[in-house]
Amino acid sequence: MTVLYASTEGNTKSFVEKLQRVAAQYGDKVDARMIGEETDYANETAPFIAIVPTYLTGGTGTGPEVTEIFTNALGEYIAFGNNRRYLRGIVGSGNRNFNVQFNLTGKRYAEQFDVPMLFAYELRGSKFDAEKVYNLMKPLFGE
Repeated sequence: MTVLYASTEGNTKSFVEKLQRVAAQYGDKVDARMIGEETDYANETAPFIAIVPTYLTGGTGTGPEVTEIFTNALGEYIAFGNNRRYLRGIVGSGNRNFNVQFNLTGKRYAEQFDVPMLFAYELRGSKFDAEKVYNLMKPLFGE
């Protein structure tokens, strides 16, 4: 099972590590790759999910004046070549203190790439959150 993710503060990386530990408990492996500004584009050839945090600037709501920051490289990577055809879903995160902006980036990615918004968790997520994501993603990989 492949996961592509963006992480700037370490929260998403921490969640991905939890997800890998949960998968290992069931004898599965999660191949996780962080995508950032320095990542070279590549053509994906197998299904993957994307895990994206929410970092926004501008405005106070959810309108077009609110723009994504720090996660654009992941979106551009997914949009590259035929990569979007292998994207099976989005897992998003954020801080619930931001109310309507919680998980806004994840929702936008799901809409932009026409895939399901699988799950949203807060900040670093919990082991329980990682177990839920594992159970949601496993069928998407034919396992």
